[in-house]
Amino acid sequence: MLELTQAEELFLKKINTPSKIQDYLDSIPFNFEKEGETCMSPRRVLQEKKAHCIEGALLAATALWLQGRKPLLLNLKVDKEDDDHIVALFKENGYWGAISKTNHAVLQYRDPVYKTIRELAMSYFHEYFLVTNGKKTMQGYSKIISMKKFGEKWVVEEKDLWDIAAIIYDSPHTMCVSKENKKYIRKASDIEIIAASISK
Repeated sequence: MLELTQAEELFLKKINTPSKIQDYLDSIPFNFEKEGETCMSPRRVLQEKKAHCIEGALLAATALWLQGRKPLLLNLKVDKEDDDHIVALFKENGYWGAISKTNHAVLQYRDPVYKTIRELAMSYFHEYFLVTNGKKTMQGYSKIISMKKFGEKWVVEEKDLWDIAAIIYDSPHTMCVSKENKKYIRKASDIEIIAASISK
């Protein structure tokens, strides 16, 4: 299935719940791209045993797909001073959750307790800030992105998936803060900044 090898398919089927997928992503190092920027396919993530957020989200979506779920992503859009964050979505009994690859104490996994995508996306808002000055940077969130629209070859592609990444990053998004309320957004506190600086 999905042009995976038998070993790859067996492994991805073994991590057969969102929680197990998250456990796997937590067990591998964050990809700091020390040898240049990457956007690795799920196959390459399994080979390299490291991932950053979009790479982790793509692997999670593939594992969910093999479970018979929909391979769905969500892009959290930020201002130009920060980097977008991409998560894989799943649903349990009508409630949304998210699988997230990060090396920080924030922007983590979300349990399936969110009735709408806005609820889930907004759960990241207060965590999304610059550790240098506490400025909150989340601007909005994309529509749900189905990876099925890109076919299946991306799952095992050896080349970096820059074309797919561009579509995801440039997808239309819903603003999460009204223009009138931007002036009321409080910066993160010192204790929040310290907590967000914890990484592995």
